[in-house]
Amino acid sequence: MNEKITGLIVDDEPLARKFIRRMLEKHPSVEIVGECGNGVEVVAAIREKKPDIVFLDVQMPEMDGFTALEILGAENLPQIVFVTAYEQYAIRAFEIHAVDYLLKPFDQPRFDKAMKRVVEKSADRVQGRTEQKQIAALLENLAQKNTYLERLVVKTGGRIIFLKTAEIDWIQADDKYAHLHTGNKSHLIRQTLGALEAQLDPRKFIRIHRSAIVNVERIKELQPMFTGVHTVVLENGAKLTLSRSYKNKLFEILGNPL
Repeated sequence: MNEKITGLIVDDEPLARKFIRRMLEKHPSVEIVGECGNGVEVVAAIREKKPDIVFLDVQMPEMDGFTALEILGAENLPQIVFVTAYEQYAIRAFEIHAVDYLLKPFDQPRFDKAMKRVVEKSADRVQGRTEQKQIAALLENLAQKNTYLERLVVKTGGRIIFLKTAEIDWIQADDKYAHLHTGNKSHLIRQTLGALEAQLDPRKFIRIHRSAIVNVERIKELQPMFTGVHTVVLENGAKLTLSRSYKNKLFEILGNPL
């Protein structure tokens, strides 16, 4: 191809955006037309600049990558290469026919492989139009199904395990991390509580405090305390605080028990 491929880099971490720019130095056919640090900026930048390819981080402040794509609509989508540190996004990334999926940390050879696919698909405009129709159908399907995570990828003891969300008793916030409590075990994953809340079925997992999400099926009883605060007692004996600002939503799920 003689024409330049225009690209947009999207990541909430400046160092991550700089890293992709460095990877692209080996690909002079790509012209970077902008950078974005959150999902709201992505929507505006794609509409304005109409890039051919977007290197898109999934988890970002204000709006995640998938939500940004759904807002844009398939007819306005460029080619997408997802760039993220979270394995559990892989299946959904490919469900919307991303060109590729780069799992952090990646190296130059892996990036070059993704770029080869970008160039090939850019040259095949008929195939591109076909995939755009497929993306439209898939995005609509995802929106209708309200698909939620059924399992999480957890790294522990040098192994990678797949944890069913139904096995989780409760989730505890720890800055940019979260502890998944299952029975007498706890698994640490690099996701914020807010990001997890958005991916879990709200009929099964409910925020009860700014630092805790609970599996509704694990709740044994509620104990009134003072000034509207309650203690949530789980089947395994764990006791959590239900703050006033979250109690109405929990009561609605439980059938307004009080």
